[in-house]
Amino acid sequence: MIRVFLDANVLFSASNIGGNIFRLVHLLIEREEAVTSDFAAEEARRNVQLKRQPWAENLNALLRQVRVVPSIQFDLPVKLSDKDQPILCTAIRYGCQYLVTGDKQDLGHLYDHRIEGVTVITLARLAKVVVQTSL
Repeated sequence: MIRVFLDANVLFSASNIGGNIFRLVHLLIEREEAVTSDFAAEEARRNVQLKRQPWAENLNALLRQVRVVPSIQFDLPVKLSDKDQPILCTAIRYGCQYLVTGDKQDLGHLYDHRIEGVTVITLARLAKVVVQTSL
């Protein structure tokens, strides 16, 4: 079973019932293990409240199906902003094979790179991973 860390922007997008990201994340939850951090969950909640308040209950329902773990931070071998360091650190500490994010601006330089056991991927790559692991 693979363990996948979901960044805040993925949680936000997956809160749109009926959208493709909603379907992809729920397929992931059915087949593998989805993890996020309290830090990412809180960022997703803030963004839903600011931008898509009707999605708030959908996000809460999603977070009940995802393993929410405490955030941690330590020195990394790559340079990241202060807000992104705990995301990658937590994914590493909890043994995630993948960190899925749509944050191309801050994490895009790490797409398809493996950092201490965690490969940073896009949602498109997540779709391929979920399909391949179910074959």
